[in-house]
Amino acid sequence: MSSTERLPRSAVESYLHVLYALMLRDMRTRFGGSLWGYGVVVLWPCVHVFMLILIYSFQHLPVPVDGSFAVFFASGAVPVLIFQYISREVMKAVIMNRPLTYYPQVKLFDIVFARVLVEIVTGFLGLVVVSLILVAIGDNPLPIDPFTAVGGYSAAILLGIGIGTINVAIVGFFPGWIIGYALFSIIMYVSSGVMFMACFMPDRVYYWMKFNPAVQVVEWVRSAYYPAFNLQVDYLYVYMFSLTCMTVGLLLLKHVVAKQS
Repeated sequence: MSSTERLPRSAVESYLHVLYALMLRDMRTRFGGSLWGYGVVVLWPCVHVFMLILIYSFQHLPVPVDGSFAVFFASGAVPVLIFQYISREVMKAVIMNRPLTYYPQVKLFDIVFARVLVEIVTGFLGLVVVSLILVAIGDNPLPIDPFTAVGGYSAAILLGIGIGTINVAIVGFFPGWIIGYALFSIIMYVSSGVMFMACFMPDRVYYWMKFNPAVQVVEWVRSAYYPAFNLQVDYLYVYMFSLTCMTVGLLLLKHVVAKQS
């Protein structure tokens, strides 16, 4: 064998090459092939958090906790946005990149997995940028219990993957669901406790709110910043909800693939 002759790629190398190509194509097509386009997406959580701060400041609305406005809103908005971005963008990836599945090397699952990885990286960068801006304005973004905060952000990612997988299956049969989920996301966001402390609601209302997994994720992250509130998070519910959605979504995904073939 000559030195210039290349050895055949292993199955793992070929798969990683496909995954890398999908991620690269995803970032180039969505963000206009420039870092500025990608930067807008990364900075969006910052814009979101500081818009809430401006609204509450100009309207002189009270915040239910003592301390920084920015840290309170960031601890609620960032995990919810991470969850919503993953669950929404995974669904959009399948719609936009479905023609790629005509290539034998590309499977529908590969498109989903590639978009999940892109969104996880984007969410992490968004969290880093929000933290840096909080430091720049004189706030301390570090939670009192970092381990709990990491667990909460990880749960937000898992929840986004789970619901995103369900969305992929649904949109495979009902393409109009992409609009329906946008409306559903607004309801989940408003009721998730980003702008208030859900635990301050009446017990009867709070009981039903806890069935919204986004509420659990927000309280999970906020319990790392405000341990004095002794927030009761049902960790098992969040994990089981996410994994059940993922399992059901993957099972339905087989029917979507069969329908397209």
